Amino acid sequence: MVTSFRDLRVYGDARALAREIYALSKAWPREERYSLTDQIRRASRSVMANTAEAWRKRRYPKHFASKLSDAEAEACECRAWLDVALDCGHVDAATHNALDVRYHALIGGLVTMQRDSARRCSLASGAREPVVGYDTARGSEFPV
Repeated sequence: MVTSFRDLRVYGDARALAREIYALSKAWPREERYSLTDQIRRASRSVMANTAEAWRKRRYPKHFASKLSDAEAEACECRAWLDVALDCGHVDAATHNALDVRYHALIGGLVTMQRDSARRCSLASGAREPVVGYDTARGSEFPV
């Protein structure tokens, strides 16, 4: 059962890919720091961030689908930056292909969630989130 954005398979996959992109890009030339390295790191992290945002917006099916669409676009951007890394010789063909295949699968998961957004959104299925007070005395500003 999914109780948090961290329970979503697509979030876990995006997080793992972001870690791998970070580790891989650490070895890239210094002159790529503000172009390729920064761009691919930002895009890879944005996939997971947009997925998390979609989860919080799930009570609004259209907004949920829109944030997933943003995550999908960022994942596609990662594929384009991987192409640049391959063309520049920063990754070998096997690494490029392995990451590209994983991003392709991740995009498929995001598209599936978009298509099925009405069922995946709690209010669309008739469920209501419980009213939860904020307990600032314990340091918890937000309900879980």
